[in-house]
Amino acid sequence: MIQGTSSHAGKSVITAAICRILSDNGLRVAPFKAQNMSLNSFITTCGGEVGRAQAFQAEAARCELTPDMNPVLLKPTGDQRSQVIIQGKVHSNMAAREFHAFKKEAMKYVLESYNRLAEDFDVIVMEGAGSPAEINLRENDIANMGTALAVGSPVLIVGDIDRGGIFASLVGTMELLSPPERELVKGFIINRFRGDVTLLDSGLEFLQEKTGVVTLGVIPFIEGLGIHDEDGLSIEVSGSLKAKESGGDRLRIVVPRLPRISNFTDFDPLRAEPLIDFDYIDGPEGLSGADLLILPGTKNTIADFGWLRERGICDAIKVHHSRGGMIGGICGGYQMLGRTISDPEGVEGEPSTVDGLGLIDVETVLAATKTTVRAKGRAGKGLLKDTEEVSGYEIHMGVTTLGRGSAGGVTAFAGLVSDGRAHSDGAVSKDGLVWGTYLHGLFDSDSFRGGLVNLLREKRGLSIASTTDFEALKEASIVRLSTGVEEAIGSKKLMEIIGLPVEA
Repeated sequence: MIQGTSSHAGKSVITAAICRILSDNGLRVAPFKAQNMSLNSFITTCGGEVGRAQAFQAEAARCELTPDMNPVLLKPTGDQRSQVIIQGKVHSNMAAREFHAFKKEAMKYVLESYNRLAEDFDVIVMEGAGSPAEINLRENDIANMGTALAVGSPVLIVGDIDRGGIFASLVGTMELLSPPERELVKGFIINRFRGDVTLLDSGLEFLQEKTGVVTLGVIPFIEGLGIHDEDGLSIEVSGSLKAKESGGDRLRIVVPRLPRISNFTDFDPLRAEPLIDFDYIDGPEGLSGADLLILPGTKNTIADFGWLRERGICDAIKVHHSRGGMIGGICGGYQMLGRTISDPEGVEGEPSTVDGLGLIDVETVLAATKTTVRAKGRAGKGLLKDTEEVSGYEIHMGVTTLGRGSAGGVTAFAGLVSDGRAHSDGAVSKDGLVWGTYLHGLFDSDSFRGGLVNLLREKRGLSIASTTDFEALKEASIVRLSTGVEEAIGSKKLMEIIGLPVEA
């Protein structure tokens, strides 16, 4: 199990790297995170919902993603409550104290999922959550040492030296562990180091003398991986997959930094394009000079729409539209573009109905039943010259329908197939400037992304541009990451810790 001295120490990416290293050594590998808290999620082929990090780790491991790889997923809804997803399906909404009491029951699901994976894979690479030294959360722990002890897993602890205080955080973490927990710790990993590694020698010697634990390796700061953290912090600190090109032929795409933003990994392919400046905005001034504004997904559409209105961004969006600017919306952002959003069952809070932006003639009614499906088809009708193949997934609680005055005024954005059923998705305004969809992941399609980018470039009088091969870019990032980790740690050390035979 890969644990960390804190959140954002690098557990997710190091787990992914180790998955790839072991896969390269011919092993059948699966990622596993017992408990995850994230608003970035992904849908498995069977319709189960898991954390987005586990989807990335499964790619690195070259295995099919299943709900067992993240048996407990918490999606914060606000007011110290979270939607609890068990083995891919919605279980209930719980306050923090309720979930704390539920953890003993949750462990049954964790071990059930772990045991199923153990039957099919040679190695399970587990990722912890936060820090194992949170003594207030230790009772009935399922996120870190509780699961490691239950399955007898060796533990590696990661610390981020770029944030400072690495030796204090590693020593302090060990001091707060119980003796049985300390026995599981087989090594430290120091992450994101810049400079001459020999300058760490005295510190590493002290660390081993103080804790009795060896430092397995020092991983250098790897620039430009573009791999997101689990939550909104990565909006501020994540790197970029690209090296920006200079010149005046660049597009600007902006996304409001909603308080409850979800699935912002949708925008990774746009961030990877070398001729796009991508920015998150917090106020109306951020729209200046934008070619496209996209309203993102959110865990609470009505509350986040209120945030947009209070900040004056709604008025700025309407001005942007009146000047011929393009506006898109995904999932909750699509709902905001319509005439009304109704919540008669109180799914997001008190029952209510609010007016949306009114830029597309659609109406949304929120409902307790959650849609979680993979989908594929063709998108861009009424927007692009030709529709393009897309695939992705839907995660939403609500139904959006064409409004009463929509005849001839709005067209469906996409024709999709999910669970063997053909259906229309989304809407495009008559002027082609406003579009919305429930399909997450549509920008992963190089052809759709390229069609949209070049439509915007044509509007600006710019030349047609080629599109980045996003899948190849992701694979190159995984290779760079796993190579850097393997050079620092070595696959033989990993095999020895896992208990696998090592060639002489």
